[in-house]
Amino acid sequence: MSSGYTSMRHIALVSLVVDDYDRAKAFYCDNLGFECLSDQPMPDGKRWLVVKPKGEGASGLLLAQADGEAQAAAIGNQTGGRVGFFLYTDDFDADFHRMKANGIRFLEEPRREVYGTVAVFEDLYGNKWDLLQPAAETP
Repeated sequence: MSSGYTSMRHIALVSLVVDDYDRAKAFYCDNLGFECLSDQPMPDGKRWLVVKPKGEGASGLLLAQADGEAQAAAIGNQTGGRVGFFLYTDDFDADFHRMKANGIRFLEEPRREVYGTVAVFEDLYGNKWDLLQPAAETP
């Protein structure tokens, strides 16, 4: 049974609730080495602030400053304490050491798993991320 969809789809952005636009932008761009794709003011005082890993495909983060108590309460715990974000790399050792030198807090030492080399780190707000170099596929 055909769904009738023929267009290509992908996840372009994921919203990440932050406490302050400038603080979040500095962390993701300066400490993690992301690039800023857009930082545009909006009429309601908000900003359209999009960052993404350099060299990455189309997916990025929309950094959204918390608006109200409920959103502020979600900062740093948007995935209930689980690893919720996965930063892929093709040079784990170089990125791991660069990130540590930039003040990124890793919660564990690198480990080898069947799916690749991985270490969990926290962002500015305590959200958990995997730095992950996928295992090479075998033919």
